Parts: sequence; C-alpha cells; structure tokens
Amino acid sequence: MTNFIIYILVYPIVWLFSILPFKVLYIISDGVYALIYYVIGYRKKVVLNNLNLAFPENSLKENIKLSKQFYHHFVDIFIEMIKSFTVSKEEVYKRYKFPNIQFFDDLYKDGKSVILVGSHYANWEWIMSLDSFVDYKGYAAYTKVSNPYFNNKVLKSRAKFGTNLIQTAKVVGEIQHNQINKIQAMYGLLSDQSPQLKKTFYWREFLGVKVPIHTGAEMLAKRFDMNMVFMDVKKIKRGYYETTFSLITNEAKKFPDYALTDIFLDKVEQQIKNQPEYYFWTHRRFKHKDKAPKVS
Repeated sequence: MTNFIIYILVYPIVWLFSILPFKVLYIISDGVYALIYYVIGYRKKVVLNNLNLAFPENSLKENIKLSKQFYHHFVDIFIEMIKSFTVSKEEVYKRYKFPNIQFFDDLYKDGKSVILVGSHYANWEWIMSLDSFVDYKGYAAYTKVSNPYFNNKVLKSRAKFGTNLIQTAKVVGEIQHNQINKIQAMYGLLSDQSPQLKKTFYWREFLGVKVPIHTGAEMLAKRFDMNMVFMDVKKIKRGYYETTFSLITNEAKKFPDYALTDIFLDKVEQQIKNQPEYYFWTHRRFKHKDKAPKVS
C-alpha cells in the first residue's frame, strides 16, 4: 500500500515534468545543478576523491573544475531519464545516432548472438533505440526498482523501442532458451561497476587503481560462443549523442581468461580519458581499492 501511495503522489509530478520541452528542462537542470552542487553537496567528496584517484597528475583546481562539469552532465542525465517517460521515438532518433550502424549487417550473417558491452558513460538510457535498427532480438539487463509501480513504468519507457528488459539474474536462462530455439539475439550489459567482493574472481588496475572487476560479459561470450562488441558513446552537445560500435572478438573461446575483460576495460579507460566529465563519478568505483588479495 505504501508503494502505491508514493506512486500516485509522485508519478503525476514526474509525468508533468517529462512533457516539458527539452529547452525548458535544461534551464531547470541548470538550477538543479546549482542546488545539488553548491547547497546540498550531493556526494561531492566521493566525486572529487574518485577524480583525484583517477587523475593524480591533475591539480586539485583542475579536478574541481572536472567535478563541476560532471555535475552539470549528471543532472542532465537524470533530466533525460525522466523525459524518457514521454519522449517520442522520433525525438530520440534525432538525438541519439549510430554512425556505423551498418556494422551489424555483416555481423548478423554469421548466425551468432552478440554481447554488447559498455559503461555508465554519457547517456546509456537511449541506447535502447538501437533495437529499431538491427535484426537481432534485443535484450538489456537491468536492476529491478524496489517500488513495483515505478518499476513497471520504467520498464515500459525503456521498452518502447522493442527491447526486452530482463533482470540480471535471469540473463543466463534467457540466453539458454534463445540458443536452444535458435533465436539470434543481442544482450546489452554495462560492466564497469564494482561487483560484490564475494563474487569477485578478478582484480586489475582501472584508471590506475586496483579494483575488483566484473567478468560476466566475457564468461557469457565464451560459454555461448557469442560475438563481443563494444559501444563507444560520445556526447556531441547537450542532449545529443553518438554511439559507434567495434568488434572485440568473434572468437571468444580462443582468448585466455580475463583477456577480453582487459580489452573492454582498456576501451572504457580511453573513453573516459577523452572526456572524463561524462563518466558516472558518483558511483563508489574505488571503494574496494585496499582489499585486493595479497600476492604471495
């Protein structure tokens, strides 16, 4: 009952907010940025600490400047997420482009499914529109929202392009089902955050800091002999993005353990170094940095 009351009180406000034009929303975003950064100070210490760890060569002044640029983008991303509730497909197509979408034409002909890997960088919500331009049956792994009413709304907004949203824990079962039924599919995974320590198999340096690493994408690519593809997102200007694709491998089983994960993370690092202000720095990416097992 509590979840429903929260939903009926909050969602109408969210919906009314989402129907505002982008120009108005970005004006609001500027005001919210000032509130979050200068008044509330939401996770400012976390963000600055992350930047200092990732870019120790920068001066404190330079990393503070980066943090301000990040917070501007951070608020924009949540504005765009809210806008996703009511935005038209045509508007997203205009704002989120895939310059080398023909990349998937030849890849589809080999008959394999695809593990599409990326990071929490720029705008990862509108990647769902990819499903409108490829022949694969599209899936995206997601974490369930605790309020079931909001969870249904989020799923509906994300699925408007035909993408099938599937809880992370159910991905393996869905892949098995599709393999048995010879359904060629694409599975989108964001694999740049810290796994639980009890589920960690691999540690390596990421942005110069040794951290636990998600290896699920590599394990799935090898187990089910899938192509592994990296999505490189760039923010062109406010509210406009481009995503290009590159093949990590079409022979996953030939790689030694963690080699594919290393290739992926190297690409993510380069992406971040090119425009660091668009990475999701509020996440405690380096919280386990002092917990790596000692090498005897």
